[in-house]
Amino acid sequence: MARRKPPTTHGLAVVDKPAGVTSHDVVGMLRRRFGERQVGHAGTLDPDATGILLVGVGRCTRLLRFLTDLGKTYAGQVVFGTTTDSLDSTGVVTGTFDMSGLTPSQVRAAVDDHLVGPILQIPPMVSAVKVDGKRLHELAREGVEIEREPRPVTVYRFDIAPTTDPLVYDIEVHCSKGTYIRTLADDLGRMCGGGAHLRGLRRIAVGEFTLDEAASPDEVTLLSLPQAVRDYPHVSVTDDVAALVRNGRVLPRFPGDGPWAVLDPAGDLLAMYEAFGADQAKPAVVVAQDL
Repeated sequence: MARRKPPTTHGLAVVDKPAGVTSHDVVGMLRRRFGERQVGHAGTLDPDATGILLVGVGRCTRLLRFLTDLGKTYAGQVVFGTTTDSLDSTGVVTGTFDMSGLTPSQVRAAVDDHLVGPILQIPPMVSAVKVDGKRLHELAREGVEIEREPRPVTVYRFDIAPTTDPLVYDIEVHCSKGTYIRTLADDLGRMCGGGAHLRGLRRIAVGEFTLDEAASPDEVTLLSLPQAVRDYPHVSVTDDVAALVRNGRVLPRFPGDGPWAVLDPAGDLLAMYEAFGADQAKPAVVVAQDL
């Protein structure tokens, strides 16, 4: 069997995903564009959602779990008075409610009292969460709904503002990984005495990556590996220590809590290290090229 050609192009694409394509579609676009098979994304966006999708190419795919762990910021709208089976505007209407008396102060109080900070959230049936080896959205397409265990997430900030339509509110949410904004919208509707759904979801930031540097799949350029992990502390080491890092050696713990991006004297990324015990650090992934 012929050995697969190793990747020669490496870096991170900060893609502004358009509506109507899946995250996997974007991966396929960049595979063709850069001529590499080793391409993957960090954190799925729904087909109708837009905004930042981080896509790793070549050795950068080995860093994707660190990018998936970053906090996310989303913008969108909550539409009160109507619920849908998908919890967003793409679904079939499942209920209507007279919420004409709803006030901004009621909405703000519900958010502040119940939807900010550490919360438990039930993943929607349209999510990619796996239960017994099958994704929830696959079961949903079969008309099956099952019990889902609540999952802990954190909402760091939940800004909400009325619009000219008294039943539509603009939102901006900064949250931990694994937070479903459509579920926040659905929960908020019930907490306000009726129902609601989400529309116009747009991811506007992932960690320090913002829309200011994002581009379409056809125009995006690649950031270097050190830039890909810029949310984490960078540690530069000597040539002697770099040789140890390339061999995956455990090292004395670096300052802070980690994870740490370890760079050689030339500024190239060698590895990502994590805390190991009280006074050591171990390699989570080594990305340095073979010498």
